[in-house]
Parts: sequence; C-alpha cells; structure tokens
Amino acid sequence: MHEYTSTARVWGLSCPGFPEEVSRARRWTRDILRGSPLADDAELIVSELSANAILHTASGQESGSFHLALAVSAQVIALSVTDDGAAGTAPKIKRQNQEAEHGRGLGMVSAIAHRVVVHESDGGYTVTAELFAGRPTGGQPC
Repeated sequence: MHEYTSTARVWGLSCPGFPEEVSRARRWTRDILRGSPLADDAELIVSELSANAILHTASGQESGSFHLALAVSAQVIALSVTDDGAAGTAPKIKRQNQEAEHGRGLGMVSAIAHRVVVHESDGGYTVTAELFAGRPTGGQPC
C-alpha cells in the first residue's frame, strides 16, 4: 500500500440548525453504516450530539448550523459533531440521576462509545465519539 493511502473512509455533512435536521443526521449515519453491527450505536450517538449542538449552542439559532464527520475503518468508527459555539463552556460529561430530563445525553454517549473527546474548533466545539470494532462498548471518556 502506498504511504499516503488510507483504508479509512470519511464522509461529511453540514446541516442547518433546525430540530428536524437531527433525524436527517440519523438517516445519513444509518445509510453510511448499513450492515455494520455498530450502526445502531452510531445512530444514537449522532442523534444525541446533533441535538446537543442545536439545543445548547449558536447552532440552534437563526442561520446556525452543525457539521458532522464520519470516519470508518476496519478498527474504528469515529463520529464528530462540530457546533457553532457561543455556549460559554465546553460540553462536559455529567452523571445525572436517571429521572433527570436534561443533562444525560453526553453521559449516555460516553457509556456507549469507547472514547469521547471534546476539543475547541473555530469558535465552537467538536465532540468526537469512537466505537471500536470487535470490542465491548462502555469505554472511558477522555
């Protein structure tokens, strides 16, 4: 194999910050991962991260948007959602009471994914969740 060739495939999608775009993001993820044993987990993760971007950042404001990236290799599926920022603080994984109506999404993502990474990007934040092929879920957040 050539040194600049990768076996990973990468897709990207930009969505306006409307609530109905969360279902579009789920469908997009499901279509790309059709047949993968990790498709259901990936779809749930994209749904939570997209909804968080719309609810908690400028992505959900007029003319806001959020951006998805999906990288797939034989070893890992990496799902990233980048928001438009203006949330004031970085997304944080919180351990909430089971009865809580809000604040459980990122905790749920960290319970499903093997690794969750949050980093600043162009005024907003990117949350990346990784699912490793062939290993049980429920990894530790970074």
